[in-house]
Amino acid sequence: MAVDTDERALGFYALVLEPPELDLAFVADDAQGRGVGRLLIEHMIGQSREAGLADVRVVSHPPAEEFYRRLGAERVRVVAPSPPKVTWERPELRFVTA
Repeated sequence: MAVDTDERALGFYALVLEPPELDLAFVADDAQGRGVGRLLIEHMIGQSREAGLADVRVVSHPPAEEFYRRLGAERVRVVAPSPPKVTWERPELRFVTA
């Protein structure tokens, strides 16, 4: 979790170890564009390395794909919609962490 000097949450992520996947990443609207997301993903990659993971899968919301790619993720494929909850295709990416 990323917090500011007042201990207010700015963002967080959840890393699943088996199978390795970035399950969730979130940055508060007013904290976006300030490097919080980058710090969280860099932390996630470091934690992945410490855990001995070779790579980490990310199924991204389409607008966030470019963010992950700027940080080094590679596009692997497209995940089909899974109605009724998700009605759009989502990019699947991979961070190589080894």
